Amino acid sequence: MTDALTRLAYVKSIRDWLGIERQSLATSYLSCPQPDRYLRTHAGLVDNVICQIATDIGLPDSSALLAVGGYGRGYLFPSSDVDVLVLLPDSNTEANQTIEAFVSLLWDVGLEPGISVRTVNECVIEAKKDVTVDTSMLEARCIWGDTALSAECIGALNGARNITAYLAAKRDEQHRRHARHNDVALNLEPNIKESPGGLRDLQTVLWISRASGLGNDWLSLAGNDLITIEEAKLVTKHRRVLIDLRIRLHLLAGRREDRLVFDHQTALAEQLNLKPTLNKRASEVLMQRYYLSAKIIWQLNSILLANLSERINAPKRDVVKKIDDDFECVNGNVAAIDVGIFRRDPSAIFRAFLALQKTPAAEFFAADTLRALWREVPRIGAIFRKDPANNQLFLTILKSERLSFTLRRMSRYGILGRYLPAFGRIVGQMQHDLFHVYTVDEHILMVLRNMRRLVLPRFEHEFPFCHALACEFDDVHLLYLACLFHDIAKGRGGDHSALGMNDARRFCKQLNLPAADAALVAWLVEMHLVMSATAQKQDLTDPEIIADFAKRVVTERRLIALYLLTVADIRGTSPHVWNGWKAKLLEELFRATRRLLRGDSAINEHWLDYKRRDTLAKLGSTSNKRPPPIWSVVDERYFQRFDTDDLTWHAQVIGDDIAPSAPRVLVKADQSSELIEVLVMAPDRTGLFARITQALERLQFDIVSARVYTTKNAFALDTFLVVPKSKHQRESAATLTKIERELTGAITATALPSATTARINRQAKHFPLKADVTIRPVRDNDYHELCITCTDRPGLLSAIARVLLEAGINVHDARITTLGSRAEDIFIIESKTLKNSAAVAALTAQIEALVG
Repeated sequence: MTDALTRLAYVKSIRDWLGIERQSLATSYLSCPQPDRYLRTHAGLVDNVICQIATDIGLPDSSALLAVGGYGRGYLFPSSDVDVLVLLPDSNTEANQTIEAFVSLLWDVGLEPGISVRTVNECVIEAKKDVTVDTSMLEARCIWGDTALSAECIGALNGARNITAYLAAKRDEQHRRHARHNDVALNLEPNIKESPGGLRDLQTVLWISRASGLGNDWLSLAGNDLITIEEAKLVTKHRRVLIDLRIRLHLLAGRREDRLVFDHQTALAEQLNLKPTLNKRASEVLMQRYYLSAKIIWQLNSILLANLSERINAPKRDVVKKIDDDFECVNGNVAAIDVGIFRRDPSAIFRAFLALQKTPAAEFFAADTLRALWREVPRIGAIFRKDPANNQLFLTILKSERLSFTLRRMSRYGILGRYLPAFGRIVGQMQHDLFHVYTVDEHILMVLRNMRRLVLPRFEHEFPFCHALACEFDDVHLLYLACLFHDIAKGRGGDHSALGMNDARRFCKQLNLPAADAALVAWLVEMHLVMSATAQKQDLTDPEIIADFAKRVVTERRLIALYLLTVADIRGTSPHVWNGWKAKLLEELFRATRRLLRGDSAINEHWLDYKRRDTLAKLGSTSNKRPPPIWSVVDERYFQRFDTDDLTWHAQVIGDDIAPSAPRVLVKADQSSELIEVLVMAPDRTGLFARITQALERLQFDIVSARVYTTKNAFALDTFLVVPKSKHQRESAATLTKIERELTGAITATALPSATTARINRQAKHFPLKADVTIRPVRDNDYHELCITCTDRPGLLSAIARVLLEAGINVHDARITTLGSRAEDIFIIESKTLKNSAAVAALTAQIEALVG
């Protein structure tokens, strides 16, 4: 390869051969999938290419090429990196040029090499410094060159390795990896390799067992009594599911892709010939299959790591504390005095978790106890569930400490799903409503965790008001039961709130709860969506809305319970759905309803007078002083539309200038709710609402509420509550000034800017939400209510405003609710142009065309 043409021809011949072989291998795999055979064959193909190039380029015979990492294992996925160690007998600088040419050729022929060049001594030094390097060398195999040098290196590494330190490092590494995925295996777009329950969990076990000399594969682990033959077969079965999916993902994406992203879920389901069911898409069937495998792998990983730790560390039996007649705390873990107890008496499974709850110092179960307990989980059946003693044990668990920790582990090991069959049916059930980011079972556990945090003193700082209410609530275990059942009927078809209510009622009867307690739990499950819908979609300044909600709640105890459940539920959907605006709305609804239930306020003809007096009091005015000037140019609707805080702010910032010669944009930040309030006062003009919404969208703010009012002297008095899309846009003085400047420019501009366009969310693209548009009269016959539920996208609000503008329809109120990628918006619009059903139908069709 002395000239460029010769090199080009050489590279082309190898690249073409490798491409043909890889394509043939992929075609063969898709027609008859054999995952392990594919991975070994692909690794063999790459071995041949590397050996040929090493020989042809003239690498020194005294050196060696070692495959490391996954490639060293002899398993190579379609688009994985090819990790190679160039092992030199000494620091031979003369070989550097040849090595560079070798690496260049590997890239040119279509491999993606990860190359390191070291001597034996350097390998040992690097492995001591970095457990990742040590692990990559653990499965090293010589593929070319001096085998004696390779053996010397592997022997030196094995001799230098401290197995106790290695075990601790790998367990810590796994803990940090799981934390990056929020310790959740059941995300909607999981990473097959890295997520809890992924392939890395299996490999971590094998790395530790190989390093400690306890086995290189699952059968050898069984031979060393770390698992049974049945468990080894179970691992192999579910490992195959994940390997098959990862191979297919690489082939489908044409690159390294380890995430089961929405873009590929449907195509993978089609490849696997999975069919949709009555209530599940084919992709959901695929994902539920994945989640089952991931969950079992996660279970086995924790059990095997515990077994390996005990075997490697060989701890002395040091009984710290006897818990009861069946359990004791040994070396910081709860251990059964006789592990055969779970086989003889399955109710001991619940008693073991109670022992864990009663022992705050205990980390979890001892390895042999956990393994014995897990093996007996299938014995939790109908007889177990009907036993009053077992039901009383579960009720005691609900009333005990460490509840979230306990129920999460009961779910992880399949206990909760066996005891509550309804919960078992929603394990791995996906939610494509565009705002839940967890499967139904994970969401339920998140909600229960959130409810628990509202009770615990160490989390009081998160929600002080909710914490105070939760601490005063008698029988808080009823709230935990409501959390468990609130979404348990999802995926069955029909109203999940009503179906879940029936499930909750039956389970409360099974627990032999008092009738009043059972009624509260069932009511909470049935009503769990009502408070959020009322707060976010209704006008909380309208006393009739509060009165209607109070009639549904009836008692203050129910109100408190529903409020706490609603807060916990919304926070459990996604890290991005909860915000200060929702918190403020819910608290406003709670306080207003509680006042009404206590008889502190009521709907009467003097309601607006109360608001005026409250405002004057906040302004420091007295009854003999004149009202704020702005009140001289407004009517009763102004006082209906705004609350006393708004009325007070308007009076303060507008002052005497009630007919400004130029538009005024006034902005203030509300630190407690993360909101920015924008007040626009300008001569009323057509398209003002569209201009303001588009400008705010362009500034990267989400509009959560808009109130539009026109004064008697023809000035628009519009307020908007907005939330920054980015944390970098928090309520700084510069941000507020920028809003004022940009909005003033947008209002005074002669032409309406062109509409903004952007790509929609990937989940929305692959799992589109069917748009729903309704228009109906409201109590005031001058107005209609326009309700839109659709997929959110950048520029949606201003696009809707444009349609209304072109139809000659004025917007008077807007309540904008964004739940992840789901928009649920309500507009109060003038009815003058909607004189008949034909006009309503025409506008509905126009908006459906826009948002559908």
